[in-house]
Amino acid sequence: MAAYKDLIGQKITKVTSNPGEPKTGQMWYNSTDGKLRGLGIVSAWSSAAPLTNARETQGFGSQTSGLVAGGSGPFGPPFTAVELYDGTGWSTGTSLPADRNQFGPAVSSPQTAGLIFGGNSPPGSATNTSLEWDGSSWTAGGSYPGSLARLAGAGTQTAALGAGGKFPHSNVAAIYDGSSWTAISTIGTARYALGGAGASSTSAVIFGGSNQSYPSYNSVNNTEEWNGSSWSEENNLSTARSYIAGCGTQTSALTGAGITNPSSTLSGAIAEAYDGTSWTSAPNPAQARHTYGMGGNSSNAFMAGGATPTKVSSTEELTTSTNTITAAAWSSGGNLNTARDEGASSQNGLQTAALYFGGYASDPSSNATEQYDGTSWTSKNNLNTARYSGAGAGTTTAALYSGGFSNPSTLQSAVEEFDGTNWATQPNSLSTARVNCGGCGLQTAAIVFGGITPAPSRLTATEEYNGTSWTAGGAMPTAKSHFAGNVGIQTAALATGGITPGASYAATTEEYGGESWTAGGSLVTGRITGGSAGIQTNAISFGGSIGPGVPGYSALTEGYDGTAFSTRPSLATARIYVSGTGTAAAGLAFGGNAPPYTTATEEFTGETEAANITDFTTS
Repeated sequence: MAAYKDLIGQKITKVTSNPGEPKTGQMWYNSTDGKLRGLGIVSAWSSAAPLTNARETQGFGSQTSGLVAGGSGPFGPPFTAVELYDGTGWSTGTSLPADRNQFGPAVSSPQTAGLIFGGNSPPGSATNTSLEWDGSSWTAGGSYPGSLARLAGAGTQTAALGAGGKFPHSNVAAIYDGSSWTAISTIGTARYALGGAGASSTSAVIFGGSNQSYPSYNSVNNTEEWNGSSWSEENNLSTARSYIAGCGTQTSALTGAGITNPSSTLSGAIAEAYDGTSWTSAPNPAQARHTYGMGGNSSNAFMAGGATPTKVSSTEELTTSTNTITAAAWSSGGNLNTARDEGASSQNGLQTAALYFGGYASDPSSNATEQYDGTSWTSKNNLNTARYSGAGAGTTTAALYSGGFSNPSTLQSAVEEFDGTNWATQPNSLSTARVNCGGCGLQTAAIVFGGITPAPSRLTATEEYNGTSWTAGGAMPTAKSHFAGNVGIQTAALATGGITPGASYAATTEEYGGESWTAGGSLVTGRITGGSAGIQTNAISFGGSIGPGVPGYSALTEGYDGTAFSTRPSLATARIYVSGTGTAAAGLAFGGNAPPYTTATEEFTGETEAANITDFTTS
């Protein structure tokens, strides 16, 4: 047997504390604990950012570059929406040219070169059409040999395989060469709602499905392999299931969840892995679901959307690594002392040091000031002028409040500075009184922009503060109010969403560079009266209202990387007129109207990774 030194290149080191950044394969003896230690491999599912649309869906790609398309939403009919995954969150892709769901995806396709085929389009009828994706647009592909839905897919855009399907239960199988489909030998068991995996049209595996119609699904556990010339029966799934997806290769495949027998039973958190010969238990996802999108491989995959039976937007990631990954999440913080909304915050605050001042409550305007220490809020000395919907800036010891409304709905241009103890009204007010505006920066280098003066006249005007006086800055390209505008500094600010003249619930974003505004990446979901935290190139936007005709109070959270927005885990409490501060990795949301006015505080923690140090034994 080879010695450890011969395999790794060094002896096992004796240390008194674990190394800060251990390497894969490294082992050491911790003399303090009396333990032989090293990096252990962890394979587990974790919660990830949700889809924008709750839906049954199908998908392809990898854990860090995936796609789901079409599907069936909460109210039944298929739709065209496409979402792209970057391993952190979902963003909007170019929609399908027509409604489609329950199609076959070439599951091993990369995010930039995909293929879908068959499915329901329009509702109630199956199609034989194919669509190819080039990373930005969809074009028509070759016709499948049969109009079928709920069929399995494997391979890539230029070497795909389809099998099974419904209308009626089918044993049809075919391969695609990038331009046309060719029928191949039929599968042994006619079925639909089955899963598929495989890297090409000559090496694929299909599994599960149903051979009966609703309401008696009669899920099956059959597994069949295609070697490029014929099908062969292989060892069955451990649990018969239907309405499933798969990913990976013929010798390393993965599936999970689905519907089992009896027909009304979800398979819960049961996942299975295939090694080319047999199925074994895999790490189990947290949520039972069926008709979901999946991509990746048997070690690193994503599972998104589906039904429970209620349509869901949740996403989970399977990660196999020597690091333990903790998903991003919101958690409860200490409650405000006074419930209110439309307050302002110290924009350069921290999750452990925030200031919240003013607001709207039953008074209606408030002069209350509260400070957060990471655990609880403490009342501080009041503002001189009670008001709401003004602009905040600064820190907990050097804050700034500008503009807003005071009783009885008096538009304000007044400016107050906070020194950590008291508020002092400044001699130089804003040039333009305004409300529902944005503000950020430091007490000695702040910016106020947009808003209303008086309603419904919206502003493009920007004003910059140097600690003494205000001067005109670059005008916003579009007059806007009710946006999330407390991110950044005087020379790098960000305004997201809001209301523009003649339009409401905008998804547009503007960036300020110190002299002028330019267009930034759009929100995935347009909204007003939301909160935000972070800097111009790394921010989160959360809560607010997403529009008339839909639930008015939103918990949605999106992250911005300086170019594009993508989804993040949602707030626990949906709310409008929420305030925020902190960073994109350690943000804080507080106050707002849920309804009613709320004291709820939530803390956001971004995804983290830490070395999985494991104890080993010599036996």
